[in-house]
Amino acid sequence: MDGLALETLAAFILTSAVIELTPGPNMAWLAIVAATEGRRPGFAAVAGVALGLAVVGLAAALGVAAAVTASPFLYETLRWGGVLYLLWLAWDGWRDGGDGVDKMPFGARMLRYFRRGLITNLLNPKAAVFYIAVLPAFTDPAGKVLTETITLSMAYVAVATVIHAAIVTLAGLARHILDDPRRSRIVRRVLSALLALIALWFAWATGRTAL
Repeated sequence: MDGLALETLAAFILTSAVIELTPGPNMAWLAIVAATEGRRPGFAAVAGVALGLAVVGLAAALGVAAAVTASPFLYETLRWGGVLYLLWLAWDGWRDGGDGVDKMPFGARMLRYFRRGLITNLLNPKAAVFYIAVLPAFTDPAGKVLTETITLSMAYVAVATVIHAAIVTLAGLARHILDDPRRSRIVRRVLSALLALIALWFAWATGRTAL
């Protein structure tokens, strides 16, 4: 593995799993999608999340993410863009999806959730901070740093994807319970309110003084 020790990779995977199991925006939103729309939209969203995390990881490896975090203007723009997008997703869930999503062709529905998962993670400065602040601790400065960084980034994406897919699978089990429109609306609104609270926590947690 080009100098990346197996025990180092194992430690990184464990660290990544612990971080991903901490409740956050992805977890709450994926639960909303799977529980109220079904597993297939949920898995489409997981694919979008995975691509977003992979793009941010590649940007970090190439130094783009470091440039963003070094610029207060760019960082704050990204941070508040992410917060506002999460609040919009919470509002969209609260109003039952609103724009006739159930009448969309299957492919268009899947693309909708894939795109939302992608955008949510491209606007997530905390992912960039993870790649810049946590990941380098597992690389060997005397080794092939770029290769190791990309390898670890892909390992993180893989761990995150497995966990997100598990969340969708578990939340999807509740789908048959939510066939009743009233129950479905109540659950959707509770989860949407939780997502809004997480968005506010996200705004606080990603502030410069909180990092």
